[in-house]
Amino acid sequence: MRKNEEAEIDRLPIDLLANIFVLLTCFKDLAQASSVCRKWKQGVKQSLARREKLSFAGWTMDDDSITRLVLPAYNLKELDISKSRWGCQITDNGLYQLSSAKCVSNLSSISLWGMAAITDKGVVQLISRATSLQHLNIGGTFITDESLFAIATSCPHLKSIILWGCRHVTESGLLALVNKCRKLGSINAWGMRVPLHCFMGLVTISPALQIQPKGLLLSVERVVGQSSPFFGILDTGNQYLSSPASMNNLVNPFGVCT
Repeated sequence: MRKNEEAEIDRLPIDLLANIFVLLTCFKDLAQASSVCRKWKQGVKQSLARREKLSFAGWTMDDDSITRLVLPAYNLKELDISKSRWGCQITDNGLYQLSSAKCVSNLSSISLWGMAAITDKGVVQLISRATSLQHLNIGGTFITDESLFAIATSCPHLKSIILWGCRHVTESGLLALVNKCRKLGSINAWGMRVPLHCFMGLVTISPALQIQPKGLLLSVERVVGQSSPFFGILDTGNQYLSSPASMNNLVNPFGVCT
């Protein structure tokens, strides 16, 4: 190739480049492609706009890097920013930035699994705009009832929620959730500290509601059948850790809500 002759790949139209970059699943590769030239950078940006799913699980991300990738993704339907690698630091500031993305109101699935640095403040800001949300994984975080109240108010289409290990959530938050989210069909309550009679109340409000792990629902049914209310605090985490058979019924907390 002569010195001033354009490379064959550089002659490709941006639309075609974008279609090629959509096939890249590694964000490191996308970042490198984006730094090649202005045309490739535009192609990467357009490829993000065409994606319906983005998963950052397993990647070391921060607030700014994740925002740069999500903001151009106008057609995004599923977003997974689960923490599955040490050093991944997404904070409330990151959730605030994400809440301004155009795609948030169209998201049907969000996973915030294990985001220990986020609080109710950031969750409420993001969830208040996610009005199309159907599936939410917020397990392994330190949220309280404040987040559940926001979910109950803003997400009328919610079908499933994972609250795995959310020990700061109480009966009040769960009741608000089930009362307002009438399409809710599944709750993962593994590791939560709430009274057993609370789950009895939830099933009374919504008989079709599935409570995970399944062994917990069986305990509720036994208590209801015997008509002997139990008001002790049920530590489902410790109870089911001691029962290997029940572990098979757990919803995988690292999976994306689908």
